[in-house]
Amino acid sequence: MILKKWDELPEEFKNEEVRPYYDILKKRKASLVFKRLFDIVVSFVMLAVLLPFFLILAVAIKLDSRGPVFYRQRRVTQYGKEFKIFKFRTMVSNADKIGAKVTVKNDSRITRVGRLIRKLRLDELCQLIDVLRGTMTFVGVRPEVPKFVDRYSDEMMATLLLPAGVTNVTCIYYKDEDELLNAASDPDETYLRQVLPAKMFYNLRSIEEFGFFNDIKVMFMTVFAVLGKEYKAEPLPEHLTVEKEEGVTAK
Repeated sequence: MILKKWDELPEEFKNEEVRPYYDILKKRKASLVFKRLFDIVVSFVMLAVLLPFFLILAVAIKLDSRGPVFYRQRRVTQYGKEFKIFKFRTMVSNADKIGAKVTVKNDSRITRVGRLIRKLRLDELCQLIDVLRGTMTFVGVRPEVPKFVDRYSDEMMATLLLPAGVTNVTCIYYKDEDELLNAASDPDETYLRQVLPAKMFYNLRSIEEFGFFNDIKVMFMTVFAVLGKEYKAEPLPEHLTVEKEEGVTAK
């Protein structure tokens, strides 16, 4: 995993808010190398082991509702590059065209098999493919849709210095995010103004604390969280800004 030189970054990254985070990552090149090697080896082994299970899931999805096995939505990863993420389809075909970009609890677009898959958090297992090909990493900021990235503040752009991740601390702290958005009249706007700024506080903190062994810790925390362990999030600072005129900010 190579960090570009500052002068080679896209123009929207080269600002005073991003620079401190860039300098932190620049000093931890060894961790970046270990991170990528770990991604390649572990994702390859897991894909080989889980292939039979993937086939079972694929059959169940096809039998339950019409449509493809995988849901391929445009997301944003390292340096603002767009890619189509792999997810096992848990909603009716073309769900993103008949509702919000975010999913709420008891969303009518979720299929019967999809509801079980989401409950057991199996829909993102196939993102091992994205990890192996380098568009994602095991631990990193969850990939957002371009619509939300367009609203990022200058500081938030720092989260795109690394590839998008399968899991991170915000996935643990906000594992019931759909419940938070369930009562919102406009889930997308509620996400942008209330949920995203809070998540970005932890995302930016994770860059400040970046290290290979911290990644391993987060992976274990994710497993325990799926098994039912509850983790209490660090309190957000009182000065956290939820919204600003042309976007949202984390601090």
